[in-house]
Amino acid sequence: MTGGTRWVPAMRRALTLARDAAAHGDVPIGAVLLGPDGQVLAEAGNERELTGDPTAHAEVLVLRRAASANVAWRLEDTTLVVTLEPCAMCAGAIVNARVGRLVFGALDAKAGAVASVFDIVRDPRLNHRVEVVSGVLAGECAEVLKEFFAHHR
Repeated sequence: MTGGTRWVPAMRRALTLARDAAAHGDVPIGAVLLGPDGQVLAEAGNERELTGDPTAHAEVLVLRRAASANVAWRLEDTTLVVTLEPCAMCAGAIVNARVGRLVFGALDAKAGAVASVFDIVRDPRLNHRVEVVSGVLAGECAEVLKEFFAHHR
């Protein structure tokens, strides 16, 4: 499902976090988790290079931070806004955290696990399915990645 302008402010914040990640050598992906009233519960950019942790994707960091702050792992009634279609690891974490809605910008044709390669978050065999809104500021999200890889290859 492609969606609209409601999520643009949060995606702009995620883009800022993505650019911050690029500044310390990480792939520029940013994520923001919103509560039911639109309040920011947690935010992060990728930190794999910064921390040496292969699981330090923006989405996983946001889920960890929100769960820790809320002292609960179930993040129902939340919306995760992320600049790039999540990978299989992140999609699995989103399902396991019971996130209600995922909003993403750019598709990831090589590793996307929501629409491109797999659709983990809406797989009917799993115990939780996530509403998906795609394509929010997709061009801008893709451009940040394109610029990063143009300078790092």
